[in-house]
Amino acid sequence: MHVLICGAGRVGQGIARRLAREKHEITIIDESADLVDQVSIDLDVRGIVGHAAHPDVLKRARAADCEMIIAVTHFDEINMVICQIAHTLFSVPFKIARVRDRSYLEPAWKNIFSREGLPIDMVISPEAEVGDAILQRFRTPGTIMSANFAGGQVKLLGFELRADNPLIDVAVDQIKGLFPDLSARIIGIGRGDSIHAPRGKDVLKPGDRAYVAVIDAHASRLTSIFNTEQSRLDHVVIIGGGNVGLHVAKMLERESHIRVRLIERDPERANKAVAAVKRSIVIQGDGLNPDILAEGGVDRADFVIAITDDDKANLLISNLAKRAGAKRSLALINSPELAGLASDMRVDTVLDPRALTVSQILMRMRRGRILSLQSLEDGMAEVAEGVTLETSSLIGKPLGYDDLPEGMTAAAIVRGNQVIMADEDVIVRPEDHLILFYEAEMVRAVEKFFRVNPDYF
Repeated sequence: MHVLICGAGRVGQGIARRLAREKHEITIIDESADLVDQVSIDLDVRGIVGHAAHPDVLKRARAADCEMIIAVTHFDEINMVICQIAHTLFSVPFKIARVRDRSYLEPAWKNIFSREGLPIDMVISPEAEVGDAILQRFRTPGTIMSANFAGGQVKLLGFELRADNPLIDVAVDQIKGLFPDLSARIIGIGRGDSIHAPRGKDVLKPGDRAYVAVIDAHASRLTSIFNTEQSRLDHVVIIGGGNVGLHVAKMLERESHIRVRLIERDPERANKAVAAVKRSIVIQGDGLNPDILAEGGVDRADFVIAITDDDKANLLISNLAKRAGAKRSLALINSPELAGLASDMRVDTVLDPRALTVSQILMRMRRGRILSLQSLEDGMAEVAEGVTLETSSLIGKPLGYDDLPEGMTAAAIVRGNQVIMADEDVIVRPEDHLILFYEAEMVRAVEKFFRVNPDYF
């Protein structure tokens, strides 16, 4: 697929890196010649220097030949104009715009992005996605990642296994026998620099990253089995008072028992935060200053969230907070290289905003009736929820660990209002909503499961 990306900032580069890896034809536009040169060389993609909302620039980028345009410049209004011009002058089939200002996303203005309004097929709001992801981590303490499927009925939780975990050296197909009343299933195992779909006799080892599908009602019990703390989180310190920090603070304020301290270095942003929050205490100062962190109470904090615009600062702040006595920490990290340093720096959870955005875009690019998608470990694996059509080769097949092709594992089926965890006794039916874990090499095979078989005609 020929994809045109407008904006070579962190979001644009993250999208370009992932799509180029999947062998899509990528052209990236930015006004900064340095950024365009950097991305072109690093990712081996075509670069165009210029203003992406100008028709002549889009023409040079061969917009008329592209199948998708992704506008992720720093300005919402420019992204909207890019999509409008791409539609009107170049008839681009699918248009995606990054919209950061939440006022555009209010339900009252939902018709802005419609056939009658701006011709934008998909709106991505990385800040909103990051804020919601942080809140998910907050509600599932002890996990390295979490995501929702089937409208929240099924959760995907990631855990790093300690040596004292009761599941160490237990074959994954034996876990159901140990916990017969627990509706959960291990669907992916990360080990070292790789991740794979387990077969029935595979076992977990200390240091592994286990990805587990669980029904929402059993998530707390699953977390306790993985030896993670279940204590209530009452004191939260947020470092970074931008859009994400404010969104998280305001959402946490709705829970009366939570006390929030918000630290922001920029005086103007800090004043804006004071006006925006109700119960949170805003502290103007540098989160890398131990005295400021002490004023925020990180030594007794249950959860410290470092979400400034600087990856390195977020790592250092999280490390300082843990050394001061904070129970848990989360750092927002864009760079995969820096994310690899998190465990050495005692950071409990790393959140990659690019992965959230890329997951949304990939869901649109995947063929077949795929309803939701989550990219894992920098694209080495994915989890998708799709609809099994009556022509699917999965119809009538069981969903045990060894029943599907190597490289994929079934998590669960949603059939009507019922969630059924995958097992060798569970048989796929037409119109099931099937949640699958699969390694990157299995993408095309999974797409076929959720597409109409040509032989049907």
